[in-house]
Amino acid sequence: MADMKVYFDHNATTPIHPEVKKEMVAAMEMFGNPSSMHAYGREARANVEDARRKVADFIGAQEREIIFVGSGSEANNTVLSLFVCGTSQCIAGSKMRSTIITTKIEHPCVLETSECLAHRGVKVKYLDVDRYGKIDLDQLAGMLGDDVGLVSVMMANNEIGTMQDIETISGMVHASGAFMHTDAVQAVGKVPVDVRKLGVDFLTISAHKIYGPKGVGALFVKKGIPYCPLIRGGHQELGRRAGTENTLGILGLGKAVEMRMLEMPEEEERLLHLKQLLKKGIEERIEDIYFNGHPTDALAGTLNVSFTGVEGEAILLYLDLEGIAVSTGSACASGSLDPSHVLLATGVDAELAHGSIRFSMGRETSMKEVEYVIEVLPPIIQRIRNMSTAYIKGGLHAASR
Repeated sequence: MADMKVYFDHNATTPIHPEVKKEMVAAMEMFGNPSSMHAYGREARANVEDARRKVADFIGAQEREIIFVGSGSEANNTVLSLFVCGTSQCIAGSKMRSTIITTKIEHPCVLETSECLAHRGVKVKYLDVDRYGKIDLDQLAGMLGDDVGLVSVMMANNEIGTMQDIETISGMVHASGAFMHTDAVQAVGKVPVDVRKLGVDFLTISAHKIYGPKGVGALFVKKGIPYCPLIRGGHQELGRRAGTENTLGILGLGKAVEMRMLEMPEEEERLLHLKQLLKKGIEERIEDIYFNGHPTDALAGTLNVSFTGVEGEAILLYLDLEGIAVSTGSACASGSLDPSHVLLATGVDAELAHGSIRFSMGRETSMKEVEYVIEVLPPIIQRIRNMSTAYIKGGLHAASR
């Protein structure tokens, strides 16, 4: 039996905030369709619009610039698919600007959608990153031209935590005449985000990354930007996303951003301190390790470490037996035997990438939990390395007979 239960996988998903849960439970009697004109519908509509105001205020947007969607993945798919929607209102209305630029370290929902679009005739260019996960601004400048319609660069990487300079990137993109999208799923609620300051045209949010419910997100679309819906068949969200609104989920998202406004400033400083302690403890007790991501310009609660001579899945399972939940990378890529595309893009070799673990902390992470991980992890790494050495020696002995 594990001595403690430690959840260090907040980048995959977060537990619902107690205040969010309370808000959603209280609203469960509110069953009206927000599109209905009677009192039940008007009550639901008022609550949905209140949540929209909270989300807009949180990122410095106007209320009408917020579209509620089913997930961050849906929001990203919506923006990228503007190139093939086939109407004069979409970005692809200009045949000259039929190229997308994105990076090699984006979330799978961006990379796989880009690959799909490429098969449908859209030209896609991929930006490289340096060893810390930062894009090359000179390479971006060289790629931009009058053929580029959209640039999509994530604000904070989900695996290594590296932050991009979205404000500078947006300025370059707009100077070339293209539109700018950022997947800010891992950034919103962890660092201050202001869409006006960033200069983006599209921005993606997901509720379950900020202590809200799963199955709901938001897409910021700057006023006046060409747009057509990914999901059609209804007038909901001003005709921009069909389907009866997920009222409970939307209320949960609204409450989640409200709580982030209150808790985020103090939390970022505290998590950075805990991350530094965790990093120092691992450095002092375990040899042959490599830290991934930018040393300073990264999310406060994310630490990605590669351990030589071990498999990440083995570390994960041994830690799980000790009550510690971590990840080997993106939750959306779990089950894949391929090494992390993010780590490979930063120049980490495949073998070392296979031995990587992501620790991602959150609002309830304590010093005691960090100390427990530092205590439990070193003997686990040593045990796995000893097993690997014994296996290799056994194989060599058998081969020599």
